[in-house]
Amino acid sequence: MRFACDTHIHFYDHRYPAAPESVLRPPDATPDDYRREQMALDTERIVVVQPTTYGLDNRCQLDAMATFGDAARGVMVVDPYVQPEDLARLTDLGVRGARFHMLPGGAIPWESLEAVAANIAPFGWHIQLQLNGRELPHRLERLLRLPVGLVVDHVGRFMSPVEPDTPEFAALLALMDQGASVKLSAPYESSDSGAPGFDDVTRLVDALVSRAPDRLVWASNWPHPGQIIPPSATELVALRDRWLTTDELRRQVLVDNPAALYDF
Repeated sequence: MRFACDTHIHFYDHRYPAAPESVLRPPDATPDDYRREQMALDTERIVVVQPTTYGLDNRCQLDAMATFGDAARGVMVVDPYVQPEDLARLTDLGVRGARFHMLPGGAIPWESLEAVAANIAPFGWHIQLQLNGRELPHRLERLLRLPVGLVVDHVGRFMSPVEPDTPEFAALLALMDQGASVKLSAPYESSDSGAPGFDDVTRLVDALVSRAPDRLVWASNWPHPGQIIPPSATELVALRDRWLTTDELRRQVLVDNPAALYDF
């Protein structure tokens, strides 16, 4: 689809040192590798997300991102001490968000959330958050007070998946009602029911699509770090079409929403 966007991919390259605290150290995954996947996914635009493997060193992602030109945007990791001139440089390179990975291996703690948000606000960035969605009721008021936009990874990554009528899922909906976006991605990270349908996560996707299709984006999560048997592009597209059942909905989630969110 013309201008369709894959909003969450990572690159890995052994030439860049892994952070000492990193948990995942996947094999190399290069821009050329992704371009072959991209053809099968029928997407044109990408959002490159700093993986936990490299901590605060964003060079691997930025260098790979540059090979895609204006078809790429980035979400990187910065700490509270990042300087305005560094944020300006990253913005010029196409970065539009700061990642908080609140699971093992993440480089920045919860205590830095407000300071980072205040630093990035003048540049129009958002916070991209990955956490166990079961924590959302306890984090909700804090997240609602952020002075920047919010993007929540992987259908909330409820581990294990909750039902749509639970307080945990209601907290995600409350964030969306105040402008947060959610990535439809990586159901294998949380599903108990598993492939091919990931029915327990798909129930949540259906509820999100019904509630706020204008707050959703889609992602492959390529190259699926940590997955022993990663899904094929064919499987990803089949599940994407199960989640987004009409041409109009696919255009909204794959093209229009990411174009606005990532400033394409």
